[in-house]
Amino acid sequence: MIVTVTANPSVDRTVLLDDLVLGAVNRGRRSWSEPSGKGVNVALALHAHGVPVRAVVTAGGPVGAQLRQMLDGTGLDAVVVPIAADIRSNISLTQPDGTVTKVNEPGPRLDADELGALLAAVAGELTGARWLVCAGSLPGGVSADFYGELVALGEQRGVPVAVDTSGSALAESLSARPALVKPNLTELAELTGTTPTTLGEVVEAAQEVRRRGARAVLASLGADGAVLVDAEGALWGEAPVKTVVSTVGAGDAMLAGYLGSRGDRVGALGAALRWGAAAVGLEGTLLVPATAAAEVTITDAVDTARPLRHAEPAPAPRTSGLGDDRP
Repeated sequence: MIVTVTANPSVDRTVLLDDLVLGAVNRGRRSWSEPSGKGVNVALALHAHGVPVRAVVTAGGPVGAQLRQMLDGTGLDAVVVPIAADIRSNISLTQPDGTVTKVNEPGPRLDADELGALLAAVAGELTGARWLVCAGSLPGGVSADFYGELVALGEQRGVPVAVDTSGSALAESLSARPALVKPNLTELAELTGTTPTTLGEVVEAAQEVRRRGARAVLASLGADGAVLVDAEGALWGEAPVKTVVSTVGAGDAMLAGYLGSRGDRVGALGAALRWGAAAVGLEGTLLVPATAAAEVTITDAVDTARPLRHAEPAPAPRTSGLGDDRP
């Protein structure tokens, strides 16, 4: 059983547009809503592939009631922690070329009793768990070291913990020594204060994250594939995709594939790449099972000089992990 925790879940509305013009009336061609938040996305991907998973989520208000109904409809095993405030409604504006513009609400504020109930719910699900996944942004009232607390709790219970977040929440989790962190290129740059432009610089940045406490780093690089850096060294892999429909949820699918694999590190990275490739070919985040036929290349002879196709400048460091732009 894999347990995911989503402190700041959402209902995500996706609207398909022919074009997006700021300051004008834009008419959508089609739209739909889905249960979301990074931990929810990971859990749904695992569930789609038949991997035993349980999702711990908060839910409050009318949007929370909608989330509960949606989760029931998916058949996902979910533990819902009631809160007073309404949870988030996010929107994704998707264009035909795969460009996605996301607008994420900050989410509710949890009081001390609600936070305690969330911690108790997570603790109650760890017996027999083989992974605990801490994913997504943190709502108001939750300190940036929350995921660090969950990493320590997992350590006490003998459960490895994977962290997929950003900003202060990611930085502060490292001292607790999570078994795995999964930054994307922007988050890796933000975390290390570097601007990786080659695969070699990605590996160096990931090694820096390991020196700061993470035992393994799975860095998702979009069209440049992914890099896994752990105690055994570095692996790079890619699964080329002919047509990108939407990148929303692709990183979550990648993490789910890695954790859901029962193989060695090469097999786990291969599953991560296949699941991520399957996700970018879909309009939404409700993942269909990836096919084993997806072309995957993996090597430990990383071409350190290979330039990244989509390298971006490192963003300015944030001072708070609350209300960040992660799902």
